[in-house]
Amino acid sequence: MVRMESILGFLKLGFGELGFRKLGLSKCALLVILVLLLPFRAAQAADVTSTLMIGGSRIDVTIQSSDTPNAPLSQTDVMKWVQMAAESVATYYTRFPVPHLTLRIVSFDGTGVRHGMTWGREGGLIVIHAGNKTSMTEFAEDWMLTHEMIHLAFPSMADKHHWIEEGISVYVEPIARIRAGHLTARQMWSDLVRDMPKGEPQSGDQGLDHTHTWGRTYWGGALFCFVADVRIRKQTDNKKGLEDALRGILNAGGDINVDWDLEKALKTGDQAVGQDVLEKLYAEWKDTPVQVDLPEMWKRLGVEANGGAVALKDDAPMSAVRRTIEMGASGSKAAEVGAAAETDVAAAMSPKAVFAGRTARSN
Repeated sequence: MVRMESILGFLKLGFGELGFRKLGLSKCALLVILVLLLPFRAAQAADVTSTLMIGGSRIDVTIQSSDTPNAPLSQTDVMKWVQMAAESVATYYTRFPVPHLTLRIVSFDGTGVRHGMTWGREGGLIVIHAGNKTSMTEFAEDWMLTHEMIHLAFPSMADKHHWIEEGISVYVEPIARIRAGHLTARQMWSDLVRDMPKGEPQSGDQGLDHTHTWGRTYWGGALFCFVADVRIRKQTDNKKGLEDALRGILNAGGDINVDWDLEKALKTGDQAVGQDVLEKLYAEWKDTPVQVDLPEMWKRLGVEANGGAVALKDDAPMSAVRRTIEMGASGSKAAEVGAAAETDVAAAMSPKAVFAGRTARSN
């Protein structure tokens, strides 16, 4: 459990050691964090921890007893939600990022998922809030828990490199969900066409390392990852992608529990794919605002915008790259049998999380 004294101890340890940088928050915002975490001041005797095993990793899920009597969460729905997120992340990385994750969920009276936070503590700690009226359909559509779990798979960075941490989570989250069969490719590209322009540099931009706006931190980082993914695939004849670089970083020990320099992480990723794409792209973007011709990229990938939706064209020059971004090595196989087979292919390849029992927690 996380007691109040532990939270206060976070201050003594310092932001850098804890991974508060994952939140992109200044010290003046810490009061907000403390308020959000107050429900964790002590676990109640009624709290039950449910355990999932995925590969060799263990996920302990505690639904925190709420101070609001009418805000219980459905144990069944919550565990299915956690299972879907964990399987998505494990599918993308070929394993769950950390050996042990402590996941604490606080219920509130309402719908939706809010206030996801991730720390490199206890091997990996995520605190997230979920509404007691959230339906299973809404849990299935949630992106936030998958986003937070992806943070586990990358080293903790200096504050000025917060953009790469958030950018990876923003970019990888929908791809991971597609590959696990929990999201359609059409929905992802529709969202990217709508949102990726938010990452383009605006007036006064001084490069990713020096421009810490919301748009550049989240979507600027995602834009970096997108361009890097396409470049890696072009330079390797579509045999490798960003996932190979990120897996290489993770397999070299680069998870949330360690502090690395960005240069070390990018070099490790480049070595994993046998190219220097990440290091070169960082050199281009770190101090200089670089505009990306997104309409041309969409066209070459075969992503055709039609109002609020998109059509995916398999006769575009880089449609094969688009399909492997979506489905990885299984992309070409799915294309052979038709788009309707994508979910079946993904489901067959996705690592499975299994229920391993429950334990009561008491003070």
